[in-house]
Amino acid sequence: MRAPAAVLSRILQGLTINGFVAWPVVPQELRWMLLRVFGIRAERCMIAGRYFIGGKRLSIGSGSYLNWGAFIDTTGGVSIGKNCDIGMNVTIVTRTHEIGPSGHRAGRPIEEPVTIGDGTWIGANAVILPGVTIGPGCVVAAGAVVNRDCDGDGLYGGVPARRMRDLLDADRNQIRAK
Repeated sequence: MRAPAAVLSRILQGLTINGFVAWPVVPQELRWMLLRVFGIRAERCMIAGRYFIGGKRLSIGSGSYLNWGAFIDTTGGVSIGKNCDIGMNVTIVTRTHEIGPSGHRAGRPIEEPVTIGDGTWIGANAVILPGVTIGPGCVVAAGAVVNRDCDGDGLYGGVPARRMRDLLDADRNQIRAK
């Protein structure tokens, strides 16, 4: 059992990170600086409001952007590279359960980190599941459910997500220009 002071500290931290700091009127520069004060490694990046960050085990590289409504479970740790774009309502999950007996299927908890490589674009409403590594330069289509690793420079989509095609540097430039 945790000491009362530790529990209170965690509650206050959660209210601050996901309450005040997530409030849309908080200026961007102040938002990422306050997140750093609470132990989140956020370099110069843009983080839209109304997000949920479930803990401290998060690093966000410079030039990255987290859009409205991002839900990031950091129990197992999340690393977002440089120049990544995380769309609206993206869910990143780092905790799951073993399948238990029929009387209680959600068995023992399992924590696995998620890593998102530099330059990756995760489309709106995509779900990234525990233990996934997304290579650099990927595009994950809106609504995709990523349940296994993605090699770099690929377009992934579907449920479960699969590689739909290779992306070349010209493709990445064309996508960003639109």
